[in-house]
Amino acid sequence: MTNPIRIVAAVIRDECGRVLLVRKRNTTRFMQPGGKLEGGEDRLPALARELDEELGCACDVATARFLGDFTAPSANEPGHTVEAAVFAVRITGTPAARAEIDEIVWLDVTQREPLELAPLTRDCVLPLVRAEACAGRRS
Repeated sequence: MTNPIRIVAAVIRDECGRVLLVRKRNTTRFMQPGGKLEGGEDRLPALARELDEELGCACDVATARFLGDFTAPSANEPGHTVEAAVFAVRITGTPAARAEIDEIVWLDVTQREPLELAPLTRDCVLPLVRAEACAGRRS
């Protein structure tokens, strides 16, 4: 494995508790919105930048809740891993696929996933979101 790819990722939920996932252009796996940190960029400003670029939404960084740091195989860069700082965030605006995003979906986390998911989403984020839902806590 080569050097890990450092990213920030968002858990965005709607009023029904569904989680927003994105699929990048020319890929097949759905994942959390977010992206790579640039240079010495701090995590929350990077996440706000990525959500604006990818979805055209503003992120309320003041209410962001850190969910953890996770490592998983990269979904789109074979032989790499991602080191992801994951935050539950609230957004303003209606998300729409922009920039390198081809598709967005709202996933009901209580249902079996009918989608091909990125390892980080499948193995780290969704189990965490489901555990929080079972405990009665919403992002």
